[in-house]
Amino acid sequence: MSSDRLFYLPLGGAGEIGMNCYVYGYGPRDQERLIVVDLGVTFPDMDTTPGVDLILPDITWLEERRDRIDGVFITHAHEDHVGAVGHLWSRLQAPIFARAFTANIARRKLDEHGVPENEVVLCNAWPEQITAGPFQVGFVPVAHSIPETSALVIDTPGGRLLHTGDFKLDRSPVVGEPWDPDVFKAIGQSGVKALICDSTNVFSPEAGRSEAAIGLAIEELVQGHAGMVVATTFASNIARVKTLAEAGIRAGRSVCLLGRAMRRMVEAGVQSAVLTDFPKTVTAEDAADIPAENLMLIVTGSQGERRAASAQLSRGKYLGLQMGEGDLFLFSSKTIPGNERGVISIMNAFSEMGVDVVDDTGGKYHVSGHANRPDLQMVHKLVSPQMVIPMHGEHRHLREHVKLAEGGGFAGVLAPNGTVVELQGNAPRIAEYVETSRTYYDGNAYVGAFDGVIRDRIRMALNGHVTVTVIIDEEGDVLGDPWCELMGLPERGSSNAALVDVLEEDLGQFLGRADDKTIRDSDKLDEALRRIARKTTQTELGKKAEVTVVVSRLA
Repeated sequence: MSSDRLFYLPLGGAGEIGMNCYVYGYGPRDQERLIVVDLGVTFPDMDTTPGVDLILPDITWLEERRDRIDGVFITHAHEDHVGAVGHLWSRLQAPIFARAFTANIARRKLDEHGVPENEVVLCNAWPEQITAGPFQVGFVPVAHSIPETSALVIDTPGGRLLHTGDFKLDRSPVVGEPWDPDVFKAIGQSGVKALICDSTNVFSPEAGRSEAAIGLAIEELVQGHAGMVVATTFASNIARVKTLAEAGIRAGRSVCLLGRAMRRMVEAGVQSAVLTDFPKTVTAEDAADIPAENLMLIVTGSQGERRAASAQLSRGKYLGLQMGEGDLFLFSSKTIPGNERGVISIMNAFSEMGVDVVDDTGGKYHVSGHANRPDLQMVHKLVSPQMVIPMHGEHRHLREHVKLAEGGGFAGVLAPNGTVVELQGNAPRIAEYVETSRTYYDGNAYVGAFDGVIRDRIRMALNGHVTVTVIIDEEGDVLGDPWCELMGLPERGSSNAALVDVLEEDLGQFLGRADDKTIRDSDKLDEALRRIARKTTQTELGKKAEVTVVVSRLA
């Protein structure tokens, strides 16, 4: 019996939606060759990660084993699957494998970080396979909300794995390849040890709808409105962008794309030949001279992003364009949980302008890119794997998907981030756990989740900040009085005196009675001043401010 083991390890994307990063290994224990599936990002919010630009998976475990990595395989070009390749490639230095459209996006991201584009290897669709160490990997076309999405057939000496990536059962996706059940059935007939499967919509009880199903409703909405029409959707959903643009053209309107991401995705679609006969568009400069009733804008910012075109329009003029009374704004998208506040803020800003806002509450103008519960059951039956391992979902999604699989007679295992699942037997076995976390891309710096930087930023935001400055002369005596500077704190507290004055008085009294030993000991002095300042702000304001003490000792 072979001593080699086959395992699956999620480092991101299992127990959360976003930041996808999955590892497969095969070989002798602790010498396994590895492949990585997807290197994605997730996005920050002001409550938990203020000021952060992007959140990346912590790949420390992978980096320590990078000499054993035979390739990185990207299933599709959504940011939560490809967004980290530029940031993390230098730490892995493994070839990246992707199909044409995804490769186009991946190369742009690598170029932003000075990595040559030949690090991305262009791959053809299944049944062609790529050899990467002991793995034979094939890109199987599936439908999703972005072109050229692929599931991965991963053949190993220990058995065949099928990693679905993100997918839906759509036979007419408008742009991109349709779902083909016969292909999945054939893959399953060769014997699949494990189906590692998308869990996003496991709680949605009805079968998923096709992208083609919403075209007529969008067209009727655009044609039925007299003023300017503006629509937003995910920039990567170029099938939807095309549907929106065609609706505008048929309504006799000029169409303008606003937002760099929107233009970049359409350009990538054309360059990689997955997007054909896209309607002619006008520039923002030309759009400014077109009457509102003859114009349709398709813009970025469906998730309330502050710098995207939607938010800019909601705050007034953007590139010479402005919305007003009688215009229409359409959200042809689903609001991702956590983004509701930003989206609602934009909706209300438009409402105050007199703009009519339409969202997808009724389900007429958006369809999901993920398989629903009945669709997942169909895939389970088509593939008939030995075991089902849910991924791409929050913990509750993974847990429910395990129940769904087991209810259909398939062995299932709950494997959130950090879980090493051995697959070489007839049933999955949790072998061990590795430490997983996240890395924050903050400005131009990378910050670890446990470094304390973001924690301190949150504490300053919640509690305000006091800087205490003290000068000590050559003899070791305090020179003058201490002084304080405040940030993010009220000027006056419960005593109705100026907070700065109260702080400086309390700190000055302490210094006046402190002994020489305390004054000479920088650590003790720093701690005492900090404690007094925090106690004073607690008394005056009901909260303990964050405090920085600066003691200058004259030589």
